[in-house]
Order: sequence, then structure tokens, then C-alpha cells
Amino acid sequence: MNRSFLLTRRSLIAGAAATPLALALRPAFAAGDVYVRAGANFTPVSIAVTPFAGDDAKIGAVTTNDFAHSIFLSPINPTTFPEAVANPDARPNLDAWKTVNAQFVLTGRVMPAGEKIAAQFRLWDMATGAQVAGQQYTTDAANVRRVGHLIADAVFTRVTGEKGFFDSRVVFVDETGSKEKRRKRLAVMDMDGANVKYLTTGDSLVVTPRFSPSAQMVAYMSFRDKEPRVTLLDLETGQREVVGNFSGMTFAPRFSPDGQRVILSLSEGSSANLYTLDLKSRTTTRLTDGSSIDTSPSYSPDGQQIAFESDRGGTQQIYVMSAGGGAARRISFGDGRYSTPAWSPRGDLIAFTRQKDEMFGIGVMKTDGSGERIITDGYFNEGPTFAPNGLFLMFFRDPGGESGPKIFMADIFGHGEFPVPTPDYASDPSWGPLMS
Repeated sequence: MNRSFLLTRRSLIAGAAATPLALALRPAFAAGDVYVRAGANFTPVSIAVTPFAGDDAKIGAVTTNDFAHSIFLSPINPTTFPEAVANPDARPNLDAWKTVNAQFVLTGRVMPAGEKIAAQFRLWDMATGAQVAGQQYTTDAANVRRVGHLIADAVFTRVTGEKGFFDSRVVFVDETGSKEKRRKRLAVMDMDGANVKYLTTGDSLVVTPRFSPSAQMVAYMSFRDKEPRVTLLDLETGQREVVGNFSGMTFAPRFSPDGQRVILSLSEGSSANLYTLDLKSRTTTRLTDGSSIDTSPSYSPDGQQIAFESDRGGTQQIYVMSAGGGAARRISFGDGRYSTPAWSPRGDLIAFTRQKDEMFGIGVMKTDGSGERIITDGYFNEGPTFAPNGLFLMFFRDPGGESGPKIFMADIFGHGEFPVPTPDYASDPSWGPLMS
């Protein structure tokens, strides 16, 4: 695998430290000031991403696209810019940028650094003219897109006080061919749909890929020779390992928060129960024992609880229980059937799919079942997965007919929804952690 693809966030920062520049922060207000807070009601801040000196538009284009899908930051159309920034180190003309209602202006440059490149940015607050953020990243030229995401994350965090989410990847199932002969391959992409890499060849069925919340590792179900196998794939090394080969049908393997265990559903006759598989000892522990179908388990971020779907009450609903098993409490009580729970990395919400009549809604609720809200509703929406900061979701939508599913992204407050571009049909996304 190309070493440049494995560049870590730590090495980028280390590169910056090794090449110090006068990018000191000069906050407009007290350190840690937040300009827009995440919530149901807020006004996005406007930001102008000016062309980076020495850049071929790759970094600026990536950063601008990230902001356009951030909900909280609204990039200004470059055709309205009142001035061309000649010196990215100098404060922009406040009066000029106020004519286009710019609240922030982002400047920067890209320059050679030996066999590598160095990319700098500065974020300027137009209310005061102060530089409120700045950083340099040194890396191989092949990693300029990652630098664009890292800059977007840094600005997003400075403006909102929330963790970024742009420097992350999504694993999904790529689908090609006719409805009757659909070829499914495991694939991974940047969160904006770029840099798609295929991880399997499509010669055997793959389903339910799930990212580890703590590493660049994926668990998925493979069906070579029609036998279900729980498979782990290390995205950094390419190493693949079968860790479970069960006699019954197996569903939805998902990592524990520490990455040491996988929880899954194993069918036994007409029922399905939840088990954990210790990845070191390869021992399994049974968590549920009944005649119902218990599946789609998801750990709370502290690893103490599990949300799952079950028909033990007569219809598909969402339940929560201790991670060690025991009594479960139902938390979904709205009209319809509830499935595919996903616990937010913030610990405050559980996302779900709700089927009511012929409509499939993607929604979130608090962990006790209160505060339910549907973010999007329509025909066959399914499989929500949280961004690393818990403020956004991805899911897939299949319009039916001879077409196929596509992946969409929405914020948890319901302000915006965007398609995530993929080369082919795509389903079952799982959003990974920030790149390490």
C-alpha cells in the first residue's frame, strides 16, 4: 500500500512543529471563544476561502467543499470576493470583506519543503481583524486532500468549539450490475466521497461492514462458499483475518469501543441471539437467550451498555441492556417498527431506522427513548451511522425499481441533507474515527 496513504495526523503535526513559522494565535476574544454553537437553532457563519498562494486549487477546493457540507459554516461565492489576497500573511481589508458580509476570511499558501510540501493557513475574524487560528502542515504532495480536510477540521473546531469530522473515512458496500445479479464489493472512501478504494474483489458476498471506533480496522460478514464468516481487515496493513466461522447465520458484527471485542447476532433455528467474541482469546459469551430475533447491537461509547433491535414484544423495537447481558428495557414507543440502532460517539443519542406504513425514516432519540425526532423520511432509508463528532449521520436510500441505493449525509438537527458521491450504487455505510 502506498505509504503516503498511511500518513498520520501526528506526523503532519510533527512536521509543522519541525518547521516553526509566525502563525501564533491572536484570539479576537478570550481563548476558546465559540462563534456558533451546535443546536437546533443557529445561524451559520459566513467564510471566504481565498485561493492559497502556490496551490493548484486542490486544498482550497477540498476545504470549501467541506464547509459547504458543514451546516455551521457557509462559504462565500468566490465570484463576489472584493479583493485578491496578494499576501496571505497580511490582514485582509476589513472594510472590503464586510461588503460581502464575510465574518471570516481564510488565507494560506503552499510551498516546497525539500521533497515535501508545506501548507499554511490563517483564519481572520472580520469583526476585529484578528487572526484567530493558524497552522502549518508538512507532508508528501500526494496528501494535499488530507491537508484540506485537516484545515477544515481546525477551522470548524475554532468556530464551533466542536471536534472536526472531515479527516475521516467511510467503509461501505459498492454495488454494480443488474438488480438480479448485483455484484457487491467492500470499499472505503474519504467522507466526501473521494479516494474510493476497493477492499474485496466481489467474487463473494460481503455485508454489514463496521468501522472500529478506535482504529483503522473494519469488521464485516463475508460469505465465501456460502459460509458466513466474521472477517477483520486492517486498513493500514491490508491484513485480513477470519475470527469467527459459525454454523448458523451471523449478522451485524460491531466492535466494542476499545476494539477488543466484537458483538454480533447468531441465528439458532427461528431465533437469533447476541454474543460477544473476544478477539484475543476467540471465546464467545452469550448475552441474550430467548426465542425472539435480537440483532443489530451497538455499544455505548463507554462500553457499559448495548442498544439492539428485537421482536420480543411482537414487533421490531429498540432495547437497551447492560453490556454484560441481563434485563433489557424497551426505549422505542412511537408508531411503526424500529431497527438498526447506532449509539452516538457523544453518548447522548441513538440513531435508528423507523418503518411506518410504506415510509422509512432516519431519526435520533435520547438514550432513554425520549426526544425522538425524524431527520428524513421517504422510501427505504436505512442504516444510520454517526460521524466521529456525533453531529452528522450517513445512511443509504434505495428508490426501488431497477436503480440502486446511494449514500446521503445529514446533520442531527435536520438542517440539511446532501448526497455523498460514489462511483456506483452504494449501501451500508459505516463512518470511521478521525484518521490517527
